Amino acid sequence: MLPELKTIKIGAPAHRALEAKGINTFAQLCDYTEVELLALHGVGPKAIRILKEWLSKEEMSFKK
Repeated sequence: MLPELKTIKIGAPAHRALEAKGINTFAQLCDYTEVELLALHGVGPKAIRILKEWLSKEEMSFKK
């Protein structure tokens, strides 16, 4: 079972960027591509890598 998105250690700027976009759950993350998320100010490659690892644990992924 996935923890709450806000508890994942991806850094405050990334959390704020996701929250501002209305992304509060892992299911909502799946509606976006990596490129779309990287375009958000505060979300970088490290945050994407960490989120991808969590998604893969539940056989989920970013939108292709």
